[in-house]
Amino acid sequence: MAPTKTKQAPAAAGTPSDEAAAAEMSGAQMILRALVELGVDTIFGYPGGAVLPIYDEIFKQDKIKHILVRHEQAAVHAAEGYARTTGKPGVVLVTSGPGATNAVTGLTDAMLDSIPIICITGQVARHLIGNDAFQEADTVGITRPCTKHNYLVKETSLVPDVIYEAFYVATNGRPGPVVIDMPKDVQIEKAPYERSGHREHRTYRPQVDGDEAALRKAAHALASGARPIIYSGGGIINAGPEASELLTEFAKMTGMPVTSTLMGLGAFPASDHQFLGMLGMHGTWEANHAMHDCDVMLAIGARFDDRVTGQIDGFSPGSTKIQVDIDLSSINKNVAVDIPVIADAASALRRLIAIWKEEKLGEKQPPLVAWWDQIERWRMKNCLAYADSDEMIMPQKALERLQHHIEGKEAIIATEVGQHQMWAAQFLKFDKPNHWLTSGGLGTMGYGLPATIGAQIAYPDRLCIDVSGDASFQMNLQELGTISQYELPVKIFIMNNEYMGMVRQWQDLSYDGRRSHSYSDSLPDFQKLAEAYGIKGMSVEDPAKLDDAIKEMIEHDGPVLLDCRVAKIENCFPMVPAGAAHNEMLLAGDVIAKPKDDEALAVV
Repeated sequence: MAPTKTKQAPAAAGTPSDEAAAAEMSGAQMILRALVELGVDTIFGYPGGAVLPIYDEIFKQDKIKHILVRHEQAAVHAAEGYARTTGKPGVVLVTSGPGATNAVTGLTDAMLDSIPIICITGQVARHLIGNDAFQEADTVGITRPCTKHNYLVKETSLVPDVIYEAFYVATNGRPGPVVIDMPKDVQIEKAPYERSGHREHRTYRPQVDGDEAALRKAAHALASGARPIIYSGGGIINAGPEASELLTEFAKMTGMPVTSTLMGLGAFPASDHQFLGMLGMHGTWEANHAMHDCDVMLAIGARFDDRVTGQIDGFSPGSTKIQVDIDLSSINKNVAVDIPVIADAASALRRLIAIWKEEKLGEKQPPLVAWWDQIERWRMKNCLAYADSDEMIMPQKALERLQHHIEGKEAIIATEVGQHQMWAAQFLKFDKPNHWLTSGGLGTMGYGLPATIGAQIAYPDRLCIDVSGDASFQMNLQELGTISQYELPVKIFIMNNEYMGMVRQWQDLSYDGRRSHSYSDSLPDFQKLAEAYGIKGMSVEDPAKLDDAIKEMIEHDGPVLLDCRVAKIENCFPMVPAGAAHNEMLLAGDVIAKPKDDEALAVV
């Protein structure tokens, strides 16, 4: 169902281009004109005094639609969902002071996960800056550590060039968020709309093509490996659909196993036999052991995050490590590598494929039969196995059945953060990029609902599902109002175990079962909450009724919230405990903790 216009007075006719004939334009008019020129069709925002001139110009035009969220953090997460599904930068508009500070969590999330975001923030008038004026905050200072770049615009004539440059910075090299802080008087003041003609930054020139000698060295190292592995990350997806196609082509021509980070899921088809699943703290037995025992590793678009490596000195100790990344600062930052390649993932893969063919490296490659035999033995561990129940819905079963019902539907899945997120990564299968939206680096609870909104705005006719936990959902539940206002057919699948599940799991494992404030007391009736917003609410706790409930949720024409009440005390395995190497994994039944309350013993 296509989103409807906001429930307010209809916008007046006219577009920013209608103003172009004027000799001068206000700063607010310049912003709208530049955004239209850059192909922006959607802004996620929340108005306030310091951005009213911009909102007045939004009212006067009809080329860009504005989505009114209920909280500025949600605006950024929605823009992230939009950006990650479309490949275009997400645009956010918030007011000064608390509007800007509320956006900081989303900006930090986008920074750590390399999502291109343009966030325009209002600011007090130039003569008031530094005077502790009403709703004044040092937005540039506050956002400097959590953005790729930021601007305080002090001259109205500079607005067009700043907008264009911000888009260049956000989308080139390693993508990320950019803040443009706009004083209110700059928005009102008039100046000629003139551009220097340059779209790029005067000094920022990311290296797209890798060094030829380094790429050849990497190709030869891979061809010599008897136990090679490809370690793919979110950088593959950020490099565009071609990078995923090239990754698949390279894996097929070399016969190498492929594993992925949480952010890289979908870059290589999950249904392919060469895919070992996700690696890291809650990765598969076969992925982590293959990574540990490999003799040569191609890490591409991945930054050796601590959730992947575990104890650094125990991470794949005997391998030759090749790292391909467009961000120079990510090379050798966490793990020392033998062959660094600074390049765009698609460019590097294209060249590796060409070198492999030119030099006929496949003919020199050792047979990988013994390596695949070992991988199959690891697979036989069946590390994702769980004990099913006729009495209660197991969370793993809930996601297995969800996967069954979305098969072939090109669904876009977003998650919040916690156990449900890890189970979703394990049990949902992504064969294409840009179908999986989750908060990786920052681990932001409350991410999933607004991210699903952004995806649904981008693709009104696609099935967009937020896989949520009861605790995470409450972080941004007010966005049910946004879903209702724009009649978005978002599906919300709450895996309700009445706990902050991952916190409780760690407390049982590492704190002798002292479950300090991890039980979600006083939960709302989620079904009635949805109905209060005019959204279809459902609940299910009988395993025999699970399939029917999921089917009804998916087939309903509008938005649905399904409160799926799962087993309260179930743990997410495999798991690499804190301080352990990445191949020192716990499986179900390995450790038994003794909770300090009257509940049954928890297997951790």
